[in-house]
Amino acid sequence: MTPAPPRPASHQPVGRGVRAAGALALGLVLALVLSSCTLFGSGDGGSKSVPATADPSIAAAAPAELRSFYSQQLSWTRCEGTFQCAKVKVPLDYSKPDGDTIEIAAIKLASKGGSKKGSLLVNPGGPGGSGYDFVKDAGSTNISEKVRANYDVVGFDPRGVKRSAPVTCLTDQERDAYRAKIYKLDTDAGLAETLADNKAIAAKCVEKTGPVLAHVDTVSAAKDMDVLRGVLNDKKLNYLGYSYGTFLGSTYASLFPDNVGRMVLDGAMDPSLSNEELTAAQAKAFEKAIRAYVTRCLQGSGCPFSGTPDDAVKQIQDIIAAVEANPKPARDGRVVNASMFVSGFILPFYNDDNWPVLTQALDSAMKGDLSPMLRLSDFGADREPNGTYSSNSTFAFTAINCLDYPMSSDTAAMRAEEQQLRQLSPTLGYYFAYGGTSCKDWPYKNVRTPAPVEYKGSTEIVVIGTTGDPATPVELASSLRKQLGTASLLTWKGEGHTAYGRSNSCIENAVDGYLVDGKTPADNTVC
Repeated sequence: MTPAPPRPASHQPVGRGVRAAGALALGLVLALVLSSCTLFGSGDGGSKSVPATADPSIAAAAPAELRSFYSQQLSWTRCEGTFQCAKVKVPLDYSKPDGDTIEIAAIKLASKGGSKKGSLLVNPGGPGGSGYDFVKDAGSTNISEKVRANYDVVGFDPRGVKRSAPVTCLTDQERDAYRAKIYKLDTDAGLAETLADNKAIAAKCVEKTGPVLAHVDTVSAAKDMDVLRGVLNDKKLNYLGYSYGTFLGSTYASLFPDNVGRMVLDGAMDPSLSNEELTAAQAKAFEKAIRAYVTRCLQGSGCPFSGTPDDAVKQIQDIIAAVEANPKPARDGRVVNASMFVSGFILPFYNDDNWPVLTQALDSAMKGDLSPMLRLSDFGADREPNGTYSSNSTFAFTAINCLDYPMSSDTAAMRAEEQQLRQLSPTLGYYFAYGGTSCKDWPYKNVRTPAPVEYKGSTEIVVIGTTGDPATPVELASSLRKQLGTASLLTWKGEGHTAYGRSNSCIENAVDGYLVDGKTPADNTVC
């Protein structure tokens, strides 16, 4: 599942949000039983192995040095109950296509319709989110029946993620220990300790991951998507990307403008913004979401807060301050520090259906029990109740971001950023700061500089923003739409991260009409 929510900077850099955290309510059902979050998709598994012959015209259109990748014949094998799975070979380094290769794991929810339009690739966000898991766990729920009847829905793990040459760094026990550490980043000693630990972790990532660690950037992942398009026998890429998936999609559009089919970018990121600018926008948006949450809470029954929304926000700040001053053990014996508490607190904001879960956890915390918040933190970290971690999203997130963004790791600059973020978000600003500590001693320098996306294709792209989105603020959608030029902007008046699959019929009908019928929604439509 995704998203990796923004993590407190003492442990992880700030996240961009990933779609699957929006599916939290589907598993929790407001019960805080995190072990039961898996959904079962449906699909036509077909025979045990289904060969797919490559379309020679598609391979012929590929660059000569890459044609062997575009012409490979996939063998779809029944997997995960009723799905089909395959591995797609791609170059480790696209500048050396004759060199080493890696495999991209893909899963297909086969169309049951009679007039299939092709494949619809899906990315749930991150970076570090598993498209494979998204399709397996939520594809039949978050994507409409109309779309599934017309497309094979294909999820994939981008390079570096989970099943696709994964970034590997720490054991499960080491991950527990790292999350449990308390860093005082606003002190010189605490900052030095963080940098030393992150440097040691980076060295372990190099040792355990190997050469692919230098090639998990978004441009390389977008090139993988075009190989996927080719081996799926699609002349155009039809794509649904959420959150970071919009960045991956817009990168693809800039690289392969003539290959863009029907593309939906939901929860849009602005590729022109620096990491620090994105973090500032996100901190401000989360503070806005906290106010929206407490306002609704105070209007209902069973709310643990009292007074005005300002009073309620202050009460949340006091809870966090109390955990900072006095970390407490949860019922399983693990000590809950403020970073773990805040990561659990953040997660339900990705879907306002989960706000009652947050209310329960905060109510318990006010009564001295931090166990419910720890369970939310574990859910966001993909930690299972038995102590194992089910994904590598944390490490993939860092590895991809360090290649995609130049990070400001100068002490004075990070201190100044902390003060700015505290002003933008008095509740969470500190926990959004110091993201540069993760990349200061990363073994590979960034391969990209933020810049506006350039799309010269003729196919209109649909961009979606949500007015109350804390992870990808709605303003970013408007900015991306302007950069793309040939595009249409949809806006949902709602709370939480992303819109399609969890908003209303206005958004669903607009997206379905575009993907299935080719009808682009009117620009600046508000739902």
